[in-house]
Amino acid sequence: MGSRLVAGALVGQLGRRLVSQPSSRMPLWCSALRTVTTVPPPGKAASVAEGGKEQAVASYWGISPSKVTKEDGAEWKWTSFRPGDSYSADLSVDLKKHHVPITAIDKIALRTIKILRVPTDIFFQKRYGCRAMMLETVAAVPGMVAGLLLHLRSLRRFEHSGGWIRALLEEAENERMHLMTFMEVSEPRWYERALVITVQGVFFNAYLLAYILSPRLAHRLVGYLEEEAIHSYTEFLKELDAGRIENVPAPAIAVDYWRLPSDATLRDVVLSVRADEAHHRDVNHFASDIHTHGRQLRDIPAPLGYH
Repeated sequence: MGSRLVAGALVGQLGRRLVSQPSSRMPLWCSALRTVTTVPPPGKAASVAEGGKEQAVASYWGISPSKVTKEDGAEWKWTSFRPGDSYSADLSVDLKKHHVPITAIDKIALRTIKILRVPTDIFFQKRYGCRAMMLETVAAVPGMVAGLLLHLRSLRRFEHSGGWIRALLEEAENERMHLMTFMEVSEPRWYERALVITVQGVFFNAYLLAYILSPRLAHRLVGYLEEEAIHSYTEFLKELDAGRIENVPAPAIAVDYWRLPSDATLRDVVLSVRADEAHHRDVNHFASDIHTHGRQLRDIPAPLGYH
């Protein structure tokens, strides 16, 4: 009983001191909590209070935004990619290549993509700008899913990936940059945005399951999907050449990403995107062929930088 009385007295005394203590003498743990939860105003460096002085978080952690410039010394204004990530699209790639389906898996993959194309044609018809955005929200998924699963497998089995993790993630990033570009020239309607959310959710889970069950089928699906993408962008170019779609100046992000001339137009952008899709077609058909021959991707060096 005596120990309980003593404990109660100590708790009461501590409570009175905390309540009566002025805000300028806040306990250390309260001060630390207030410092951690401080949110800096937009556009300014985050800071923490220490000894009454303001310190930039970037300075505290040893991280500070580096100033990036172009080759001509002009300021680089993109944060999603750097000058080293930009390149000139290889427009000489063979656009007419087609993997003739031989095995049952090949035929299933081709038939699946042909079926999926029907509702897309009905929904978007000749609106190729919105069609391109829809296509890129789907095309950017496989590389990320495949790269993720290969990454986990590499960790789980303590083995190298042959560079395929990086190659597939590069593909996903490249497709995402296509989307960022077309966002500058086309504004999707609210129901198209809703459709993107739905399709992405369904396609992500379906492709994840397909890759777990059969990487060979999954890569073949993407190979045929890219063949359809080449066809779509070829039709896009026909509409531009016929004047039915305005050939507006290329977005600034496209000029820097593909190293296009300053007077480049939307047509130049579509040509570059189509060339990228042709390279993704080759990489995924190649990956499927590796599995067809009973090998693993790690056994064959990945075509890094193939774009």
